[in-house]
Amino acid sequence: MKRTIIDASQLEITEKVVSIKRVTKVVKGGRNMRFSALVVVGDGNGHVGAGIGKAAEVPEAIRKGKEDAIKHLVSVPVDENLSIPHDFVGKFGSANVLLKRAPEGTGVIAGGPARSVIELAGIKNIRTKSLGSNNKQNVVYATIAGLSQLKTPEEVARLRGKSVDELYN
Repeated sequence: MKRTIIDASQLEITEKVVSIKRVTKVVKGGRNMRFSALVVVGDGNGHVGAGIGKAAEVPEAIRKGKEDAIKHLVSVPVDENLSIPHDFVGKFGSANVLLKRAPEGTGVIAGGPARSVIELAGIKNIRTKSLGSNNKQNVVYATIAGLSQLKTPEEVARLRGKSVDELYN
């Protein structure tokens, strides 16, 4: 995954809690209950990130998850009809998420965890399919991995040493 450092202080960030799990550690004195929160943040304009927070109380876990997500923001290229530039498969662990570009008016066709990431990234027309693992955490990270590896036609042309017109002809 390409990581570009994004200054989150200038972005209008929205957060969405994808899952909250109660985790139990069995110790000598009994059970130790804690909470783990998976939080996705984005500005709706091409920046999205995900993070995990763990704490004894739910609000504290969510706050920690949000802070972690802001540290891991990635930039996502969006084309003129608010879709992605090309199809791609994001992979993380055993979770694969197929991201397919879609024409204007399609809307967001995605499952729960992937939908959170896509909506907060500001993508309005896309089709996705979660393949492999259905683990929410891995699906979120696979979606972000796929979105972060997308390239605009300008980037591809520059890498190949050609003009954008030469790519399409």
